[in-house]
Amino acid sequence: MTDLVLRPLADAFMQVGVYVAVLVALFGWLRWRYGDRATDGLTRRPRLGPLVGALLGVSPGCGGAIVLMPLYARGKVSFGTVVAALAATMGDSSWVVLAWNPLFALKIHLLLFAVGLVTGYVVDALGIDPARTPRRRSATDAPRAEVVPVGAGPAVPAFPVGASAPAGLVAAGGPDLAGARRLLAGLLPRVPASTAFWGLTTPAFLVSVPVVFQLVDPDALTRTLGGLDPYLALGVLGTLTAVLIFASGGGRLADDSLETAQPRSIRATMRHSAHEASFVTVWVAVAYVSWQIVTTTTGFDGSQLAVTGLVGVLIGATIGLIPGCAVQIVFTGLYVSGGLPLPTLVANAISQDGDALIPLAAMRRHSAVLATVITTIPAAAVGAALLVLL
Repeated sequence: MTDLVLRPLADAFMQVGVYVAVLVALFGWLRWRYGDRATDGLTRRPRLGPLVGALLGVSPGCGGAIVLMPLYARGKVSFGTVVAALAATMGDSSWVVLAWNPLFALKIHLLLFAVGLVTGYVVDALGIDPARTPRRRSATDAPRAEVVPVGAGPAVPAFPVGASAPAGLVAAGGPDLAGARRLLAGLLPRVPASTAFWGLTTPAFLVSVPVVFQLVDPDALTRTLGGLDPYLALGVLGTLTAVLIFASGGGRLADDSLETAQPRSIRATMRHSAHEASFVTVWVAVAYVSWQIVTTTTGFDGSQLAVTGLVGVLIGATIGLIPGCAVQIVFTGLYVSGGLPLPTLVANAISQDGDALIPLAAMRRHSAVLATVITTIPAAAVGAALLVLL
């Protein structure tokens, strides 16, 4: 039971979750501190659009790419800028590789930046922009509602029930998690969930760093504490806390929105950071536990998967078409666990658009469809090139 379930749960928090929490909080603070300075310059220097789009997109998480979507809807940035951001972003999957191997994360993010930059400028050079293409309207066409950022005007259109949608844009439909929320209320009756999360993350980080980087012997640490394994205990408790926070938010499969991408207070930043880190931790735990159960019970080690060669690249690029971050986090977790080859991961990383595609779909549906199709093309091309080079 320990090796089959508890150890993977602990690894999800201690090897990924605590580092994701620190990084998310850092980038959230930077967004809160510096706000829209990068995007404000786009209206003055439109030719730099794809460059800034790739820079915002390659930043960890989805916030950088999300802030561009209302600017595009208002005609302030080019379609190439949007495509550059979507091709460069790895969404919340970037936290997984950052926590697992920072040097590898730097390399793959540099590759994503280059691909996003080139793709964005190519799109602008070809004059591709569905929002600027005249379309004949029929008598049955409904008037187009203006969409503005959250907090700045009327609410944006709602997504269908069950769609993966940002918390600040719509109330996405999801499973009934009332029981989990009641459990959370019983466990944490007076302490806010985000406060409990950070209170647990601090000692977990202090234990994780020396253990993960092999600075101390875990067995010696356990003996020092009278037989209590702090790595296992804090890790399991941390993942369960992340599950409860995830459930308290209604089990949404996307937490980023126009509002959370531009936090207005440090308290809001930390609350959102706790939710986003919990979101990533939950789906990494799903990947870790699932992979451990499969390998233990069947002897399946990943070599039997049809995710190698060109077929694997195409599968990775196709999975990247799915909006939101949940599936992409699980996919990246499989790579970290050794279940996927690098070209398949790279194809998925370029193709996926994270949560940023969702607000774009609310504002410019045709543009969103075309953008996600366009990013799949370089994803397949770069993944295939890596097959030849590696």
